[in-house]
Amino acid sequence: MKRLLHALTLILMGCAAAGPVAAQEVTVFAAASLTNALTEVGERFAATGQGRIKPSFAASSGLAKQIENGSPAHLFVSADLEWMDYLASRRLIDPASRMNLFGNGLVLIAPSDSKLSGVAIDSATSLAKLAGDGRIVTGDPDHVPVGKYARQAFQALGQWNQIEPRLARVDSVRAALALVERGEVPLGVVYATDAAMSKKVKVLATFPANLHAPVVYPAALVAGNPSPAAKAFLAFLAGPEAKGIFARHGFRLN
Repeated sequence: MKRLLHALTLILMGCAAAGPVAAQEVTVFAAASLTNALTEVGERFAATGQGRIKPSFAASSGLAKQIENGSPAHLFVSADLEWMDYLASRRLIDPASRMNLFGNGLVLIAPSDSKLSGVAIDSATSLAKLAGDGRIVTGDPDHVPVGKYARQAFQALGQWNQIEPRLARVDSVRAALALVERGEVPLGVVYATDAAMSKKVKVLATFPANLHAPVVYPAALVAGNPSPAAKAFLAFLAGPEAKGIFARHGFRLN
């Protein structure tokens, strides 16, 4: 009998210990371009003992749709304002928690062994001709933020009609980066931070900021899935330690 009571006590203690730990896991849906920086920030946050981060990185559009379809995320970090607005209009985020964390730049890249260099981003330079017989890869402009920014820039340059038929549309900025890294396309448009983390590509030019909407990363808690640990992580994201990490990875602080 004593052994049975002892065993039951151990089981109950184990369940009590497991409960809070499980509750401290924070599911974060975040834009693919945040993969490296946010992973590092998550590790720092875990070291504080406030919770563990379970990240899911993909295009903001796909993540927003997953949240709309009921995926149990605690926190959403988008690569543009539109997809956060999309969830806000459906009352799927906590509006009081919403904040803009940082920004980014848009760059034209090529494989590291490309003969191209020093490209001017202006109406006199035909980017379609620079691609030769190849394509220009970026996120699908119909829903992926980096592609939306790229289309705005191409339109501002008066080159969209020439580039659109030559565009290789992919489902995330990291997919675009990978195609350029493998030399499968001669040119790509990605965020400055993505280009900076790769040794297999080189930056040919930075798109002037006035050619596209500002690249902004908003974050917010997902509605209907309250979590003290998620609130703590959002506060950590806006704090000095996380900002230092994002700045080191090349993000522009607000």
